Amino acid sequence: MRERLPHEIVASVLAGLTAFIGGNALHLPPWAIFISWAGTFLLGGPSLANAKRLWLAMPAGSTFALLIVLIEEHAATALGEGQFARNCMQALVILCVNSALMYVGRIKALSLIPGMFFGFASYFATFFGGFGYDPGNPWSAWVCVVAMNALGPVFAYLSMKLTFPVKETSDTTAATPATPAKASLPINHPSRPTG
Repeated sequence: MRERLPHEIVASVLAGLTAFIGGNALHLPPWAIFISWAGTFLLGGPSLANAKRLWLAMPAGSTFALLIVLIEEHAATALGEGQFARNCMQALVILCVNSALMYVGRIKALSLIPGMFFGFASYFATFFGGFGYDPGNPWSAWVCVVAMNALGPVFAYLSMKLTFPVKETSDTTAATPATPAKASLPINHPSRPTG
């Protein structure tokens, strides 16, 4: 396939358009698009099958991250008020929830564990980065990151489609058939002329 427009230009224009998605009153995390956009190409490129795998895995990962934040908000001091006690509690929560996330990866629909971690990391960056229509609200962060991650496969598809690819045709009239090479016969072969 030959691109009528260079992929580098098309992808850069699309990347630039994400500024309008993030730079509005909703304060959405446009970088979350890039996470799943790259994930689409890591899976082999834009296709409905790859998009569906990401659309299932990323929200699942974001949901596990949401659980960690909610537990932390309600039970951060369960082991004590000091920083070490809080760190121990946080480590315990991450151990349990992260283990659950990885076990859920045994379900066929959610078997794309790296995709779940894309959503997991995107959620934390959204929540702790103060993004979303209600910064600091764990549920707002979840809605915003799931929406932005969902756009990544769409942008990946557009980055290929908007190059307006055309199939390359081979020019068969210019090519001449190759002349078969003459087989040489061994010196002592009975068909070989002598003399």
